[in-house]
This record gives sequence, C-alpha cells and structure tokens, in this order.
Amino acid sequence: MLNTVYGTQGMVTAPHSLASQAGLAVLRQGGNAIEAMVAAASTIAVVYPHMNSIGGDGFWVIVPPDGEPIAIRACGGAAEKATIEAYTSQGLKSIPFRGPWAANTVAGTVGGWKSALDVSQSRGGKLPLSVLLKDAIAYAKEGIPVTPSQSLLTAKKLPELIDQPGFAETFLKNRQSYAVGDKFCQPKLARTLERLVAEGLDSFYRGPLAEDIAKDLAAIGSPVSLADLQRYEAPCVKPLYLDSQWGSIYNMTLPTQGAVSLAILGIAERFGWQGIEEESADYVHLLVESTKQAFKLRDRFVTDPETAPIEPQRILSEDHLSAGADAIQLSQALAWGQGKGPADTVWLGAIDHTGLAVSFIQSIYHEYGSGCVLPTTGLNWQNRGASFSLNKDHLLALAPFKKPFHTLNPAAAKLKDGRVMVYGTMGGDGQPQTQAAVFTRHVVFGQPLQQAVTAPRWLLGRTWGQTSDTLKLESRFSADIVNELKRRGHDVELLNDFDETVGHAGAVVRHPNGLFEGASDPRSNGVVASF
Repeated sequence: MLNTVYGTQGMVTAPHSLASQAGLAVLRQGGNAIEAMVAAASTIAVVYPHMNSIGGDGFWVIVPPDGEPIAIRACGGAAEKATIEAYTSQGLKSIPFRGPWAANTVAGTVGGWKSALDVSQSRGGKLPLSVLLKDAIAYAKEGIPVTPSQSLLTAKKLPELIDQPGFAETFLKNRQSYAVGDKFCQPKLARTLERLVAEGLDSFYRGPLAEDIAKDLAAIGSPVSLADLQRYEAPCVKPLYLDSQWGSIYNMTLPTQGAVSLAILGIAERFGWQGIEEESADYVHLLVESTKQAFKLRDRFVTDPETAPIEPQRILSEDHLSAGADAIQLSQALAWGQGKGPADTVWLGAIDHTGLAVSFIQSIYHEYGSGCVLPTTGLNWQNRGASFSLNKDHLLALAPFKKPFHTLNPAAAKLKDGRVMVYGTMGGDGQPQTQAAVFTRHVVFGQPLQQAVTAPRWLLGRTWGQTSDTLKLESRFSADIVNELKRRGHDVELLNDFDETVGHAGAVVRHPNGLFEGASDPRSNGVVASF
C-alpha cells in the first residue's frame, strides 16, 4: 500500500482502475491531460455508478506549464420552476433528498467536458470525441464487474431508492443489489454516450438529445425543463488562490467550498508549524481546529457567486485567516456548528509530459443522487439542489436559476521548488480536511506521496453515509493520540482501520526533473496509471 508509483511521460489517478487506464490510453495516443481527463471522467461515470453519473456536476482546475491557471464551473442552476412556493405548497418543510423534486438542478458535467476540450484545443489537443468516450461506451454496453463498494452501498440504501423512477430497472437485479463480481450493463446510457459522440457534447443541452432528456425529466416529474437545459453554459473562471510559504495553492471558486480547503491551510500556516511534530496529536488538533474556523467562513460566505455577500477571493483575506489562527487554542478543542452532510463524488488527476496538469471532480451529491433514472436516456440525475434551503432569508435560499452550494473542490499547487501538484478527494465535509492532510504530509513534512494518502485520516463532521458531527478517526491512530485528542475536548468516534468515510483521495506530482509521482487511495478501487 506504500509503494510509490513513478512515471516519465504522463500519469493519471482515479478511484477506479478502469478510469485510470482509460485516461492513460489517451495519453499513450498522444492526447493531453485534459483529453485524458475526459476519457477518465466518462469512464468512471459508467464504472462507479453509485458515486457518479453524467447526470451530475463537475469542476476543473487546469494548471498549464505557462500562463495562469484556469477553472471551469460546470454546475447547473436550479430549474425555473424550482421555487420555494413550489415545495411549501406540497407541505414540504425542506427539499427531499430523493425523488423527482430532488432532481431540481441542471446537470452540468457534460458542459464542463465541452469547455475543457475547448481549452484543450489551445494546448494542442486534437483527439476526436469517439476516442475519448470509447471506453465509457464499451463498459456501458458490454458490462462491468460490480465492485464491493457498489454492491454494499446499494444494499444499504435500498429502502430509500428502490421505488424511485427507473432505479430498480437500472441498478437492481430482481429488486436486489447486484452481487460482487456480477456483470452490470447500462445499454440506455451507452446509447446516450454514442449520441454525444455523433451529435456533439452541446447536444446534451441544445439539440435532439436535449429534447429527449427534457421529455424524460417531465415524465418522471422533475421541475427541470428544456428551457433550463438550453440556458446552461459552463464558464471558465479564475480559481481561488492562496500564497503560502511553499508556493501558490489553487482551488475552485464559489459556489464550492474551495475557499474552505485553502483557508484551512492558510489558518494553520498563520498559527505556525514550528514545534508541531509529524503525525502527533498537535498535528491533528491544529488541522481540526483550523477546519472549524474555515467552516465558519464557509457558513458566512459560500453560496452562488451572484448572490454571495463578499467577493470570493476576499474570503481568504489576511484579516479572516489571522482571526481564525488567533482563535485556536492548542490545548483545547473549541465548539463548532454542524456539517453540510454527504457527497458522493470522484476526484481524478492527470499531468502530461508537457506539464499540463488537471485537477477534476465530478459528483451527483448523495449516493445515486436523486435516485431517479431517466426512462429513455438512462441518466441517473443528481440531487445537488437538496442543499438549498426553503427559508427565504437563508444564505442558501432556493431561487430559480441559483447555483447550489457544492462541497466539491479540486486542488492544485505550483510549489516554489518547481513541483506541480494536483490532489483531491470525495467526501462532503471531509474533502477540505483530507486535502489538508495530503498537502501537509507531503509538502510540509516531506512524506512520499503514497504515504501521505495512505496514512490514517480524520473527519470532523459528516460525509456520505454519516449523520453525526463527531471527530471521526481511523483506528490506525495510536491510542496515545486518540486519548490526547479526547483529553483536549474532542468528541472522538473511531472508524475502521481503512474507512471509506474519510474519502477516496489521490494525487499526482510532477517534479522539476520531469519525473511523475502518483498516489491512489487504498480505501478505493483506484490505481495510478503511468508510463
């Protein structure tokens, strides 16, 4: 589990081996990192269906070897019909997490692929879409072996999913979860992917495919309409950044919690690493307390950028970061609020031989999203809009066209020593915390990349499958560390030795000499693929 993977020409990492290999195949054919990422992203949407779908959203941070980093905001807004009154008139006090009225936002990820490939063309990208989606189409049509993660999670969530439109016909075998190793095919999704190749990615939103998707959404009772699809675009935007003593760190801007990931590192740096020993109670405590302060910023500021109370980069102002550091007590855990809840997500990273680096994340929010599968196109639609509030005075109040809060945030860094790093994870509240663990272990303490990913992790708050806001620790932490964290006032809950609760992390680093170093999480079904 601690074997370091190296390469010299290019590298892809993903939480499913077939996705990593799809990306690597594109690199071997002369494709660039962006093209490899589209291949990996489309493949993982097929082979990891409980975690992902092309009926979800995605975010990109692209770091070219020259010039400024680029972010792509591929998240759809709420439907025009998705008003607070539309829900309260049904007697609802909150947006449901499952069903047609949970499928209330446009799925943005395919539009993100299109915007990314537009950027790719300016970086020499030239492979046709038929090559990039080849593996995804084959796996949807010919089938994949069901993973333990898919089988167990489907069985666990069966009561709330089995009666959602299209779910049983698509994801169950005789109304039960597929067994591990069963062959699982998605012929309707295969046809939709083939149509994307034939009609172009924009056809998902404007064209015959969009019309069929809209008819499907109407058939199941979703408020998302053809007009909602047609107004969607995935813009290129400026990522957030943090200037640190190690270099420049980048992450996605609003409506994601990318600011939280950067704020944790900024607050911890201002508190100071001097005297903090590697893998100690002080180390975990400092990052947990930095997380609490960063979550306060999240709860004040993170929402749709059009309605946010502050310019996004100002969330990371010196005043905010220093105030967070000043509030931390190394000897005592502070109280905090509640987490934002689960997120079923995949993070993927790639760097090619030119140094073009991609950090990418794609999600349907909860496991299987809304649970709704469109009857003719075979799309499992996300439930990201369940993060909206029906309280009109809330920061995240539902409104037509408004973008929902996203836990998703892909990270990247250009370090002063010449390294370029892309890293990330799935996991709700855990995403920024795992990013902080991977970054500090590798960059601050110099651990090999795979060791930084494999080492025991923690989670303050909630992620997929969790409802408690305790400080969750993998059981591989020593008894001394666990007891010391309890003594400082942390409400500690122990997890398994290697627990999916803390996410599926990954990272790729390109060293100044051109050597690639990669890491994949042993908690996932992923691998690092390189040559």
